Amino acid sequence: MTATVEIYTWSTCPFCIRAKMLLERKGINYTELCIDGDEAARAEMADRANGRRSLPQIFINDQHVGGCDDLHALERQGQLDAMLQAA
Repeated sequence: MTATVEIYTWSTCPFCIRAKMLLERKGINYTELCIDGDEAARAEMADRANGRRSLPQIFINDQHVGGCDDLHALERQGQLDAMLQAA
């Protein structure tokens, strides 16, 4: 069973696109929450992300893992696959 992945995005954000590409390369299904111009949704995201308002913000099994750079760092460190397999 695979993890539940949620990613808050802005449609034209290059970091959002890069993070989604990594997940897609790994064959991971994710829920994209595109919050273009929606300040209420951004505030909700910031609450979940410990105050972080930058995009993307990524959650795996409701655990905040951070943004694009954080996701790629987990991949480089060999930790992402284990997180994505945990259900």
